[in-house]
Amino acid sequence: MHEILFRDRALIPVWEKVLRGDRLSLSDGMILYGTNDLIALGKMAHTAQRWRSGDAVYFVLNQKIEHTNICVLSCKFCDFAAKKGDIRAYEMTSEQALAMLTPEIREVHITGGMPPDWPWERYLDLVKSIHQAVPEADIKAFTAVEIDFFHKKFRFPVEEVLRQLQVAGLRTMPGGGAEIFSERVRKLLFPQKIGAHAWFEVHRIAHRLGIPSNCTMLYGHVETIEERVIHMMKIREAQDETGGFLTFIPLAFQPGTTGIKPPDQFTSAIDDLKTIAVSRLMLDNVPHIKAYWVMLTEEVASVALNFGADDIDGTVGGEKIAHDAGAVSPMTLAKDRIVRLIRDAGKIPVERDAYYNPLTLHADKVIGKIPFLNSVPFYAHFERSKFRIFPVVPRRMGNLGRKGQIDAGPFSLMDYYSQEKDLELMDWCIANHHEVKSVLLFSSVPWNQLEGKRVGITDETATSVQLLRVLLRKKYGVHCILDRLHAGVNDWSAYAAVLLIGDSALQKRKTGIPAFPHIFDLAVEWQEWQGLPFVFAVWARRRNLPESEKRQIALLLERSVVLSETDFPSVGGLHGRRIGLSPSEVGEYLHGFTYRLGAAEKDAMECFRAFVAALDEEESNEHRDAEMNGQSMHSV
Repeated sequence: MHEILFRDRALIPVWEKVLRGDRLSLSDGMILYGTNDLIALGKMAHTAQRWRSGDAVYFVLNQKIEHTNICVLSCKFCDFAAKKGDIRAYEMTSEQALAMLTPEIREVHITGGMPPDWPWERYLDLVKSIHQAVPEADIKAFTAVEIDFFHKKFRFPVEEVLRQLQVAGLRTMPGGGAEIFSERVRKLLFPQKIGAHAWFEVHRIAHRLGIPSNCTMLYGHVETIEERVIHMMKIREAQDETGGFLTFIPLAFQPGTTGIKPPDQFTSAIDDLKTIAVSRLMLDNVPHIKAYWVMLTEEVASVALNFGADDIDGTVGGEKIAHDAGAVSPMTLAKDRIVRLIRDAGKIPVERDAYYNPLTLHADKVIGKIPFLNSVPFYAHFERSKFRIFPVVPRRMGNLGRKGQIDAGPFSLMDYYSQEKDLELMDWCIANHHEVKSVLLFSSVPWNQLEGKRVGITDETATSVQLLRVLLRKKYGVHCILDRLHAGVNDWSAYAAVLLIGDSALQKRKTGIPAFPHIFDLAVEWQEWQGLPFVFAVWARRRNLPESEKRQIALLLERSVVLSETDFPSVGGLHGRRIGLSPSEVGEYLHGFTYRLGAAEKDAMECFRAFVAALDEEESNEHRDAEMNGQSMHSV
């Protein structure tokens, strides 16, 4: 059973549900928390994590800005807040906040107290000033509690508060202020704070506006284990609705001088690891689980990377809230130290941005993996003898390939063409001779009515977007404005059509999108037009790899595909269930692909390359003419 030796037999039926792709219940969560079989629990969570993230562990170079500790609330568990006039009270100007930033920062995290006298413009100026000073950094700012405070104090609707912050430069939101979704606990510890209903409503609105967020749980104070599991289930339910949570962060309570617990009574390492593991297994729809080293300590966070966590936060310069409450972790953890900590856990250190887009891999011998159902046959039987597996969407794999950080993988066709000098073509591909089902244009109107309209393009694609360009211009003679959508939640209301690929396209194909009644399969459009298959990705390896490694990759890949082809419904069954497909639907879908690169596929590749080159030249001439006439043009 995935090489897990269960000493606690009560875990077996829970694990069988996970393997079937069934959702865990409250009673399942209680069994997980109640077990003494910590090793088996950790292996369950680690296996679930590897299904999602492979061997990756993410971190970010971030700076925490806590602009003031003056707060109108008086929460029992908070040692950070102060009242106006207190000797501990402080307030930062925008200039003081800017002085904390350095050019390499990729995320600025802003949270703080809620002072009674700051004008709205001061918050906007803080965000705008930071965005202008470090435009490459993503601003993650203000908890739902703070957003609700702004809404009530300045009498703006929550949506207007978020829109104004978004214009100023806000990109994502932290998940703080959730504490524990229990009215009993709220009345005991933070009666002045918003409860679960208001917290979720703020995040729902943020997600609808295209602002993804984190979600948290403060544990280890007066809550019960049942309340913890219910908290996770409420987050899971909200994620089903919006899909906007990026990561779940269990926050271990820091007792400080609150009087809630003795100041030296921290959560135990076992409780911390159990909470990480249970959250990974319960939250089947939240992409990432964070081991927040600031509260867990560096040592426990390192172990948590094999208990279901795949994120360790980052350098967290300037953090005060947890440390004012007695957190014993170092105030900052340097980049080299984080990389070493992740490597020591046997993982790939992945430097990321706020949306979890990978920026740099601090590892070698890495095999890229497109994390979609159509790629499962390549990896189902792939032995990780000398290599680590890194799941990454096509466009981001191309970016890492340009940096020489992916040794081999199914590169998007356009990325392969742009890196032919460094990459060596292998005998495998992802191609279709007719219907692909997972590269789809969802449109409000037919093709010929898209003239001049805005089309949203998923951030994941490198080749499908080029196929769409070719179809629009060369097949239908239509000119559109193509906009990249960021990873995470997107507001599609501004677009006449949206291009989705991979698992999200498969899911939306099945459920539909009410605003977009027309669904166009791009592979069908190409095949009917050109009479050729379409090649979306080709396997390639770096030319400078040792010959022994090249041979080993080829043998491992051959073995996995051959074994997978004998039973596609079984091989892709679990992945399919996670995205709502039955075994028969999985089998039908995977059988539609050609995985071997043959003569017809190579002819199609060259035909498509010629179309893209001609279109590039045509659009270049159009841009030049438009500039001469004082016009502007925009495309992806």
